[in-house]
Amino acid sequence: MMSRRRLDSRSCPPGLFGEIQTPIRTEPLDSLFEMTSELGRGKFAVVKKCVEKATGKEFAAKFLRKRRRGRDCRAEIVHEMAVLEAARNNPRVVNLHAAFETDHDIVLLLEYAAGGEIFDHCVSDEPLSERQITRLIRQMLEGVHLLHQSSVVHLDLKPQNILLTSLCPLGDIKLVDFGLARRLGTMGELREILGTPEYVAPEILNYEPITTATDLWSVGVIAYMLVVGESPFLGEDKQETFLNVSQVSVDYCKEAFSQVSELAVDFIRQLLVKSPEDRPSAAECMTHPWLWQLGPDSDPPTPGPRGERSVGKWALPPENCEDKENFLDSPYGKRVRLEEGGGPAL
Repeated sequence: MMSRRRLDSRSCPPGLFGEIQTPIRTEPLDSLFEMTSELGRGKFAVVKKCVEKATGKEFAAKFLRKRRRGRDCRAEIVHEMAVLEAARNNPRVVNLHAAFETDHDIVLLLEYAAGGEIFDHCVSDEPLSERQITRLIRQMLEGVHLLHQSSVVHLDLKPQNILLTSLCPLGDIKLVDFGLARRLGTMGELREILGTPEYVAPEILNYEPITTATDLWSVGVIAYMLVVGESPFLGEDKQETFLNVSQVSVDYCKEAFSQVSELAVDFIRQLLVKSPEDRPSAAECMTHPWLWQLGPDSDPPTPGPRGERSVGKWALPPENCEDKENFLDSPYGKRVRLEEGGGPAL
């Protein structure tokens, strides 16, 4: 008989999501699936492509380490599963199909997105046309809007967490990695210092209330990267990045913007504003003329000089593994923490 059990969700962070419904299966993975290749690797997770032996269906198996830095992180894994379950009816969110447990990992069996990360298109020497970009941004906003309608904020939107169902032709987007997602309104105001430095909103750095507008800041950063090919806020180090974000230091006069439409710049400007109250909602963003006025024969922007590029989410670790983290001292292995007084903890 197939062995199953449920993870204990009582230790899940408060005010988030209810108990998970997906049973945790304990039979050996290699008896059911063939692991064919590694899709990516982080400090506490490995993602592998696998094929179900009985059906030939392809999946992405996300191996999440149960213990990290000597502490039990099962609650964080439960949390990510619960968010994925809550978003099952959202066509722009990757589907959770099953979960397994090994001696060291919980393995989430996820929908396989064959097109990879849109990050690859942000740093490509063959950039997407604005028509292709606006289609992807519309789809991203659709997914974010549905999350926000359920009072869920992603809080780690970035090109590395947006996948494509296919590469050629360019497929549809799937949002992934919900380890930092939160449900608003359940425990009063939400204030946390979390996210990826170059995508994080100013209110997070200032320990101000998190709202749905926090995700929309990240949408603006992603749109900038797609049309320009570089990060608007990335500095030489984390301190400089945080300063650039806090000051909303964005240069719209760069040579890279010479081939970008005025409508695209207007869309980005409306999102990259310091006050969350001044940012449009996801639904309002979807009415912006930039997303609808480009015809099918729009020319791609002329490639300009590329600035310093951030590394992909699953990039190979550098020589010093402690330096590869975008996030510091986190049970997820992917948060940034600030010391009292606002300086970054290194």
